[in-house]
Amino acid sequence: MNTPAGKLGFSAEDYLAWEECQDAKHEYVAGEVFAMVGARREHVVVTPNLASALKQRLRGGPCQAYVSDLKLRVEAANAFFYPDVMVSCDQRDHEASLFIAHPTLIVEVLSDSTAAYDRGDKFAAYRTLPSLLEYVVVDIRARRLETFRRASDGDWLFHDYGPDSETCPFASLAVSVPLDEIFENLSAEASTASPQDSSPGAST
Repeated sequence: MNTPAGKLGFSAEDYLAWEECQDAKHEYVAGEVFAMVGARREHVVVTPNLASALKQRLRGGPCQAYVSDLKLRVEAANAFFYPDVMVSCDQRDHEASLFIAHPTLIVEVLSDSTAAYDRGDKFAAYRTLPSLLEYVVVDIRARRLETFRRASDGDWLFHDYGPDSETCPFASLAVSVPLDEIFENLSAEASTASPQDSSPGAST
């Protein structure tokens, strides 16, 4: 999420119509729209790495992986987001055109400016999705995946997969992906330090 784009009081329907005419992407939260800006190289490398890995492992089944050009509707939060990677196993999403609303898995790749938001308010919004079973944030610089899984009682359980882990299991999909595959083609300087918590801004 970035700075407000100057549009206040939009309804969800107004936003969808307006967004289709824009050259850049905007997220929508409770009547306000926020312009998205370009991501750093390592972000652009990791996102398709992970989406492609999931797509390969899910081929032939009911679940499909989607990347950040597709919107996610979070009705309870009156919001539309562009998650970096989503997987839905719901036929309603596979037949949708503008957005999906029933993901099983959401992945956000952290940037310095969005780390606090992705771990905080955005995750709080995502937790209102009844279909969501797993939320993953990818810390590129630490070579770590922070995984939150919904338990049967509704609590969210945290699992950490860092440099000492060979693979990251995506339990909601019953697949695993090696960390080397997720972080393939990254330069050494992309792992100097973990993103610092800050307010929303910059890239998704």
